[in-house]
Amino acid sequence: MTQAGGKVVIIALDAMGGQRAPDMVIKGANVARERHPELRFLLFGDEERLRPVLDRFSKLGAVSEIRHCETAIGDDEKPSVALRQGRRSSMRLAIEAVRDGDANGIVSAGNTGALMAMARVVLKTLEGIHRPAMASTFPTMHGQTVMLDLGANVDATAENLVEFAVMGEVFARTVLGVIKPTVGLLNVGSEEFKGHKTVRDAAKLLQEVDLPITFHGFIEGDDITAGTVDVVATDGFTGNVALKTAEGTARLYSRFLRAAFKETLLTRIGYMLARRALSGLRDRLDPRRYNGAMFLGLNGVVVKSHGATDMLGFANAIGFAYDMVFQGFNDTVIAELNSWHEQRTETRAAIS
Repeated sequence: MTQAGGKVVIIALDAMGGQRAPDMVIKGANVARERHPELRFLLFGDEERLRPVLDRFSKLGAVSEIRHCETAIGDDEKPSVALRQGRRSSMRLAIEAVRDGDANGIVSAGNTGALMAMARVVLKTLEGIHRPAMASTFPTMHGQTVMLDLGANVDATAENLVEFAVMGEVFARTVLGVIKPTVGLLNVGSEEFKGHKTVRDAAKLLQEVDLPITFHGFIEGDDITAGTVDVVATDGFTGNVALKTAEGTARLYSRFLRAAFKETLLTRIGYMLARRALSGLRDRLDPRRYNGAMFLGLNGVVVKSHGATDMLGFANAIGFAYDMVFQGFNDTVIAELNSWHEQRTETRAAIS
């Protein structure tokens, strides 16, 4: 296998994960291949179902290998059950391909809890990372921002929040292309005395750290979509609530808008006049553009696609995995965290 430095990036795909698998997975891989000719794929799943779909795309078939699996993880399967009974599943074997060096990363649209549990057991965490975090990007007034954690950890220590901040900053810089990312800690207010002790302690650590991080300070919920910072760091409980609230609000406004344009003849005419502008807005807010939750902090690249996405959304999830591999995301995280830990050791030694 040729590693990312040699231009080729190999992604293992859980071809049976997702509501529209395997068609959506294979079609998405073909779109991703067109965008990134360096991509190669290992497709894990039922060969009898995969082969007829793959044969429709000769160029994709030339850069793909099917690895037959007889079982798949169900969407409603508990992570503990998946760990015990899913050792020969498409998801598990795709993750093991990353561990064994056959692939540079994995993308799955399958069961989120099972994917995190399996990836953590099989791949372990990166050096210097105590807990992995789930991250995703959001559209903002100034472009997009990355937020983590979104549910992998219900609570977090001050040190965990610093690790999240470092991983988010590296992601924004290497994958999103932000030259000097700003980082904010999500809190109930922007004042220094606000929030619980863990958040305040994390802020002190980030103020002291000598890393390529521009620490903005505390931010509030409305700062997320305002694009106040490039990276939002928080615990998984708060992050998941914020994520679900944002998704629900977007659906609410979409329904209100559709209903408003159907009320009268004049509103229908108004829709016709505004159709081009509304189309542009829809494209900018299209969830497929931001599809892909990155499991950061693992000893391998793992990206979770939304289970109900289509081929374009899945291709974007593959794109995130490709960028993380190609830009050396994990190596950069390790280097920055090692620097932080060395600084803390030197500080403690000087104090003692």
